[in-house]
Amino acid sequence: MLPILLDLKKLRVALVGNGEAALRRLALLDADGAEHVRVYGEAPSAALAEAAGERLRRAMPSTVELAKAQIVFAADLPESRLLALAATVRTLGTLLHVEDRPELGALHAPSVLRRGDLVVAVSTNGRSPALARRVKRFLEGVLGDEWQGRLDALGALRARWREAGAGAAEISRWTDEWVDRQRWLGEADATHPEIPFSQAG
Repeated sequence: MLPILLDLKKLRVALVGNGEAALRRLALLDADGAEHVRVYGEAPSAALAEAAGERLRRAMPSTVELAKAQIVFAADLPESRLLALAATVRTLGTLLHVEDRPELGALHAPSVLRRGDLVVAVSTNGRSPALARRVKRFLEGVLGDEWQGRLDALGALRARWREAGAGAAEISRWTDEWVDRQRWLGEADATHPEIPFSQAG
């Protein structure tokens, strides 16, 4: 598996489903900033219909409609509908994610922890989504809201290092050493007097 991050503001997304799982997926897509979402459901729940609003089409998507999507999410579908949808999407070469049926698609959506711009994804390659959610909850207690401020500070420091002419290898090493100095991930294991930390101020 290759973990990647997708900018959903730029991608066309189709969500096909009717019930609670589709509603949860829509909420996640909205939270992730998806701007081009079309929802398809032959018998959508009242909650899904309300959340989807004008984005809802009360029918299964046609092949033409699926071809316009760059990512397809499926949930809460009868088996025959689900298998037919998966076959069509595979033929089109479009990325497909199926809730609790990873074998039908090529896209696995991990559990995601966000602390501002810091994003941590936890995946079990579809073998146990419940475990991924449990690990995410554990990390929520480890990584607090202070991490956005830390990232802002480190981002500013990185910019100064680059302006001073530092290369990628130096910046990577200095970042490790800065994190150690700040003890963000526990006790520092070494000191690094040669680091130009004066550029932070």
